[in-house]
Amino acid sequence: MSRVRPVPGGRAVEVEPERVLGWIDRFADRHGAVEVRVAEAEVVITAGDGATATFATRGGTSLYEVVEKLTEPRRIGLVLVRLGGHSVGVAFGGKVEVSATDRKQVHGRIRAGGWSQQRFARRREGQARVALQAAADDVARVLVPRLADLDSVVLGGDWQALDVLRNDRRLSGVFSRAEERVLDVPEPRRTVLDEAAERARCVEIVIQDTRATGPEPGRMDTGEGA
Repeated sequence: MSRVRPVPGGRAVEVEPERVLGWIDRFADRHGAVEVRVAEAEVVITAGDGATATFATRGGTSLYEVVEKLTEPRRIGLVLVRLGGHSVGVAFGGKVEVSATDRKQVHGRIRAGGWSQQRFARRREGQARVALQAAADDVARVLVPRLADLDSVVLGGDWQALDVLRNDRRLSGVFSRAEERVLDVPEPRRTVLDEAAERARCVEIVIQDTRATGPEPGRMDTGEGA
């Protein structure tokens, strides 16, 4: 799935921490000489043409110290949920250590009217409740006992499905540790969880520049060409 998401005035891209310095060099090549300001919780890069790139830090007083700390392995909880399927796990250094993946049948919507549609809708709602309850149960079983060992939690999937889990009191600690970003993922499977584990360690860089809302011509849209 895409590693780029739109934000007001630009986009946010996912970059592996080992490639952040090279990314900044390419940003300067496209936008002009840059000024780098390392603040307490973020790095702000301002280019000659006015474009900015910002990303959160985990400590460090210089850019090189910041990047060094960003490359340190972290233990991350992963919660990927879409209606009918979920994959939950703990990853360290981009590799999944423990996981649970399941899929429940949830029928799609129909356009037919009348009593049959109402019956179908009730059946679908019941299937959705069962699926989301199973997802919540797996999050409670896999992540809640390990919360003290987690550096953060990364979410992915469908916002509405995640909001249902967010209202489960058992999972309040999990969602209180969740990062702001929500990964765009297809139907959660173990292979999707493995990819999410690699993406979770990436640095999300927010670019504020109207020219940066689309991929650079001739480059794949992976966030490296902004």
